[in-house]
Amino acid sequence: MQRGGNRVSSMAGVAMTLAATLMASGCATGPEPAAPVWQAGSPGSSAIAPPSPSPSVTASPTPSSSPSASPSASASASKPAPSKSAKPATYTYVFPVPGSPVSYHPTHSAYPATDIFANCGNPVLAVTDGTVVEVSRKDEFVKGRPDGPLNGGFFVSLVGDDGVRYYGSHMSLVDSGIEPGVRVRAGQRLGNVGKTGNANNVCHLHFGISPACAEAGDWWIRRGAVWPAPFLDSWREQGGASPVAKVAEYTQANGCPKAPY
Repeated sequence: MQRGGNRVSSMAGVAMTLAATLMASGCATGPEPAAPVWQAGSPGSSAIAPPSPSPSVTASPTPSSSPSASPSASASASKPAPSKSAKPATYTYVFPVPGSPVSYHPTHSAYPATDIFANCGNPVLAVTDGTVVEVSRKDEFVKGRPDGPLNGGFFVSLVGDDGVRYYGSHMSLVDSGIEPGVRVRAGQRLGNVGKTGNANNVCHLHFGISPACAEAGDWWIRRGAVWPAPFLDSWREQGGASPVAKVAEYTQANGCPKAPY
C-alpha cells in the first residue's frame, strides 16, 4: 500500500512540474478567451464603431476644375487677351453761325464751298475741337484784281481733332487770342461775320472744308475741297455728321494739288 501511494505522489509531482513549465513558456493551459465583440450602445462600448479595414486602392488623379490645373487653360491665360476692335472716334460739331436770319446755298461757284448769309456782327464759332493754324487780320483785297491769297480778307482756319481743316473768311473781326497754335473748343467764338475781302459788299461767312495739306498758305485748297452743305444741315439740327470720310476720298483722288495760278 505504501509503495502504491508513493507512485501516486510521484505522478502528481510530475504533473505539477509540467504545468509550471508550460505556463512559464507563455502557452495557455486552458481554452483561449474569445475576442470582445463591439456592439453599438452596449455598456462600455465606444460611441463610434472601430473602422473596418478597407482594401488598398490607388486613386487615379482627377483633373482640377481650376483653369491653372489645365495646361491648355494655363497657356491661354498666359497669353494677352485679344484686343477688341477700336470704336471709331466721335467728334462734336457745331453750326458755325448761330442766330437768325441765317441761310446758305448747297452749291458755290467754281469749287466746293458755301456762303453762310447772316447779319454783319453775328458771331462765328469753331465747328469742332481743334487747333488754329492760320489767321488773317488784314484786308488787302483790291477789287478787279483776282488775287486768291487775299480774297478772304479777315479769316480763321483750324484743323480739327478729326484731321479736317475748316475755314471761315470775310469776317469783320477776329477775336483777340485767336492765333496759330491756339487750341479751341467746339462752339468757341472766333470772331464776327463781315464783308472783308472779295465779299461783293454782302455780309456773309465763306465756309470751306478741306484736307490739311500744307496747313497754311495753300489758299486754293483751304477755300474748299468738299461740299459743306450736307454737314451744315446736320450740325444745324445738332447732328454729328462728319466730313472725315469725304475728305479722305478727296485726298485719295487728288492728293494736294498745286495752285491753279
